[in-house]
Parts: sequence; structure tokens; C-alpha cells
Amino acid sequence: MKYTQGKYIITRKTAIAKEIYSFTIQCPEVAEAAQPGQFVHIRANGFTLRRPISICGIDKEKGTLRIVFEIRGEGTAEIAKLNEGDLIDMLAPLGHGFTLMPEAKKVVLIGGGIGTPPMLPLAEYYGGRATVISGFRNASAMILQEDFKKTGAETVLCTDDGSAGIHGFVTEPLKELAAKGGIDAVYACGPMPMLKNIAAICKENGIYCEISLEERMACGIGACLGCACRTVRNDEEYFAHVCKDGPVFKAEEVLF
Repeated sequence: MKYTQGKYIITRKTAIAKEIYSFTIQCPEVAEAAQPGQFVHIRANGFTLRRPISICGIDKEKGTLRIVFEIRGEGTAEIAKLNEGDLIDMLAPLGHGFTLMPEAKKVVLIGGGIGTPPMLPLAEYYGGRATVISGFRNASAMILQEDFKKTGAETVLCTDDGSAGIHGFVTEPLKELAAKGGIDAVYACGPMPMLKNIAAICKENGIYCEISLEERMACGIGACLGCACRTVRNDEEYFAHVCKDGPVFKAEEVLF
């Protein structure tokens, strides 16, 4: 796993929803090595442990990464205080990303809540071959929908309360698409119950599926056991590190 540690300039900061921020970071060597599904580990001033944040955008030509994160505690609140022109301390890129399929004709990308940002680099890669299903609590929590539309992907929006898009969960549109057939792969990131249901639908329909797990991390490079998860491979159960072996896993390997 090739990664670097350094301090990089924030070139753009925007608030895209309540307590959700988007940073664009100038980091050419990181952008060159980064792949969809990987993450960055950010140091928050005054805190010992870094905070993992998924990569939301990779521009190798401009040498930038984009991250989108939600304030979930004191550490991310401290990171959110950073502004354009400030330096951000990153360990990146980290983790095992998504498997890209150049020959795929149809893929489905599913994001739930703050699990939506990692889907954007995939949408940029697949373009019109992708259907993006996004799920949020309500309309005020909705993010990145215009960004997805710009990629040429088909977009499907779901909200728990029906305040925008389809009233219901992301699994309903997935079931409809699965029934039509022709899906080469499903990629998903979000809450564990959502991922469990997506994995079951894909297994039932014989669709290849990869999921990105959201897990609390300490070191970010596989040196500690803070992010262990139960997985199975070759009929043998073992504990994998979400930070190093993941965050992306084949859905069939994860024991929910």
C-alpha cells in the first residue's frame, strides 16, 4: 500500500448541507496514486487519533483530491474549522478500493447518507453506464445530486420521509433493477443494515457486489486491531482490518 504523510493546501471549502463540508485539497502525489474507494486519514488539531474520510473526488491532472465529511464529533468539528489556504495534515491514500471494470456495460452505485461521497469517483469513471441510487433521511440531508448528474449517470433519489424523490429505502429501486437483469456489478457504501440488505439482494440475483464498510479507526494502516471485522474466505472465517484489507470488500466475504 503506497501512501504518504504530509501537509497540503485546502484550495476550496464549501458547506453543502447542515454540518457537511466539502474540501478540495492540492496534493499531486496523493491524487496520482489514489483510487476510487480509498480514504484519507486526517489529523485534527488537539487530537491524537486521526479521522478517516472517504475520497469523494480524484483529479489527477489538477493534482487534487476532494473529500466530503459530516461533523460527527469533536475531531471532525475541529477539521471543519479549517479554511481555504490552510494546511491539512493527511496520511493518504489508504485502504483497498473498488474493483474497476472497463468492460462493464451496466453498474449500480448505492450510497446511504454520508456513504454517498465514495460513489462519485465511480460515477465519473462509469458515466452513462451507471445508475446511482442515493438514500438520505430527508431532503435537508441530501448531497451531491447535481455532481452525479454531471457525470452522465442515471440518478435515483430516496428519502426516508418522502420529502424528496422516492419515499423509501435504496433497496426498492435496486430490487426493480435486479429484476430487469443485465447488471454487471453493484457498489455500495452506507450503514451496515443497508449493506446487509443490498448484499442479500445481489446474492439472490447472482450479481457481483462490493461494499465499503464504515468503521471507527485508530492507526489507519493495519497496525492495530481497532477496525477488525468478521469476514470469510475459502470457507474460513477470519478477522480483517477495514483500514488495510478494506474498506472495500466483496459482499460475499463479509459476515454481517
